[in-house]
Amino acid sequence: MKAPDQLAERFRSEGRKLTPQRVAIFHVLHGSLTHPTAESVWEEVRAEMPSVSLRTVYQTLNDLAAMGELLQLDLGTGSHRFDPHLDHHDHFVCDRCGAVIDLEPGSAVTDAAAREGHRVEHTQIVHRGWCRSCVARSGGGNNNTNTNN
Repeated sequence: MKAPDQLAERFRSEGRKLTPQRVAIFHVLHGSLTHPTAESVWEEVRAEMPSVSLRTVYQTLNDLAAMGELLQLDLGTGSHRFDPHLDHHDHFVCDRCGAVIDLEPGSAVTDAAAREGHRVEHTQIVHRGWCRSCVARSGGGNNNTNTNN
């Protein structure tokens, strides 16, 4: 994700209103690896700017996504997540704790589609299971909860 001052300049150049609340949102997102929900961004911004509204956070996140500066993800966790990491990558969602983790993309499916003559514009692959922390807390045994057998 671009630095907060670069995002501010981009907002200005597109004629979008730039407010201190939006700049605070840019700062929260910059360098974030947590795939936050709008609510978690709001909570973090509110810690320093209590008057910021959830509506402002949603609007800013949606604007950033529309501008291609942020990815909006529906990972089946109940809330949209926002990903400032724009490079192509997959995601892992822990079914136990809800963590969302970036993974380097696998290319087997994309390569197969290309061999069939398709042009893949983008992919969004979501892997599910237990993250390493949850596996370690459970004693590391095989706790396969996959019901799609």
